[in-house]
Amino acid sequence: MTFTKTNLFRLTSDKHLHIIAFNIPLPADYGGAYDVFYKLPALQAAGVKIHLHCFEYGRAEQPALNQYCETVQYYKREKGHKAISISLPYIVASRKNEELIINLLKDNYPILMEGVHCTYPIMDPRFANRKCFVRLHNVEYQYYRDLFRNSNSLIKKIYYWNESRLLRKYEAAVAKKAIFWGVTEKDDAVYRNEFGCGNIEHLPLYLPDWKVSGIEGMGNYCLYHADLSIDANEKAAIWLLEKVFHTLKTPFVIAGKNPSKKLLELAHQQSHTCLVANPSENEMQDMIAKAHINVLPSYTFTGMKVKLVNALYHGRHCVVNDATIEGSGLSSACHVGLTANAFQEIIAQLYHQPFTTEEINGRKRLLTGLFNSAENAKKQVKWIWG
Repeated sequence: MTFTKTNLFRLTSDKHLHIIAFNIPLPADYGGAYDVFYKLPALQAAGVKIHLHCFEYGRAEQPALNQYCETVQYYKREKGHKAISISLPYIVASRKNEELIINLLKDNYPILMEGVHCTYPIMDPRFANRKCFVRLHNVEYQYYRDLFRNSNSLIKKIYYWNESRLLRKYEAAVAKKAIFWGVTEKDDAVYRNEFGCGNIEHLPLYLPDWKVSGIEGMGNYCLYHADLSIDANEKAAIWLLEKVFHTLKTPFVIAGKNPSKKLLELAHQQSHTCLVANPSENEMQDMIAKAHINVLPSYTFTGMKVKLVNALYHGRHCVVNDATIEGSGLSSACHVGLTANAFQEIIAQLYHQPFTTEEINGRKRLLTGLFNSAENAKKQVKWIWG
């Protein structure tokens, strides 16, 4: 082979990629952080040199990210009135950052924006001819609409309603300006059919190197786990306490981050129910493994529920509603109820039903086919660089 200047460039050129994260993805202790963080080692193993840009709020800088990235930079996310815009959703306007824009313009590398939150550069004419990609974590206007419907706070309801209104217009505008990767088939369909997005591909969640480890036989209790500071999750926990386990005297544990005083008090009113606040990651995984039934209703219909995926990998029986599994491809591994009475009947039956080897093998077949971070990375490399 003759080593012309062009050929030599092709042999030595690297695949550099900017990734803009809506928050610092470590610790990876909630759904969005899982997908962002576990993408990094997978892409690195696929030969990608990552330049990570993190918006910083509520989390400390993480030197551990440097082992997966060529560069890691942090930016302050604006809060309060400084981030209010009459045309931009708050989650976007609060991440509008000129320092980030300047850093992105220093080269011509492709840009992956994690969530609609990070898509402001798409609206900047300086990026009109740049390769831009967006990872959808939710159809955000639907997510905020669901939060509006499930909040009891007037102030929060006003914020959620306005954010949903702005997001619907904004998502329709950006849908034609980049290539998108959706996390569920349902979210993909919304972007195609409602927003006319012609460039969207399905990309499953990036996950840790989980193996199906549910233990056959019997567990000890029913478990609901979630970030309890989110209104919709608190509502689900209260619904379970008041409508399902108030009369069903099966041991029931709620576990999660930052529960309200109201929820703590309610969970301890009966002798067979309790709440574990802010468990460590190891404690949470231990509770999921020891539960006989993971009970996971949801009030939001968009995105992939990582708590369900976690329970399917590491727990026994899972009881859910349609909002938890819609568009996920996971319904065959779950027991689905639509009402409180249906949940009671399913739980009463399953609580005396051992978890079997057959069910474990079925999950292995299902989850291995759906989630594979190495294959995800290969797909993304092909989509970005051909």
